[in-house]
Amino acid sequence: MQAPSVHHHKAINRVLRYIKGSSAHSIFFPSESDMKLKAFSDSDWASCDIMRKSTTGYCIFIGSSLVSWKTKNQSTVSRSSSKAEYRALTTTVCELQWLTFLLHDLQISTTTPASLFCDNQATQHITMNLVFHERTKHIDIDCHVVREKLQVGLFHLLPIKGTE
Repeated sequence: MQAPSVHHHKAINRVLRYIKGSSAHSIFFPSESDMKLKAFSDSDWASCDIMRKSTTGYCIFIGSSLVSWKTKNQSTVSRSSSKAEYRALTTTVCELQWLTFLLHDLQISTTTPASLFCDNQATQHITMNLVFHERTKHIDIDCHVVREKLQVGLFHLLPIKGTE
């Protein structure tokens, strides 16, 4: 921004043309909606029939508008559904962190902390229990990432009602 060039001007014009041309395909942000981040994290354990890898899935809303979503096979095979769920939770927390930084950079104030919903009780327990056990050693780094973000107030981990 300190030294814009012709290349930058062309790039911004291209972005503006894209936005104008795709207005019918836009995400709707109602004016009465709150600016609270709400995320849902899930995993489909060993869903790949060939490699037995789990699938991570999440969706993140600002108010009532969906702004980020993803489904992807996890890079490693999980020996338990809790491990697969925790890896999905870690991916969701990282995306929440990125969105929070982006909104802050755009000077958009949000109601913090975000609400993060997870349907796996074991995953919720691992997140809330600050003591590491031998059973959680294989997801040690994921535990540190999630717990650090929980302790700094990035999100509240909440159960999805009517599960497990």
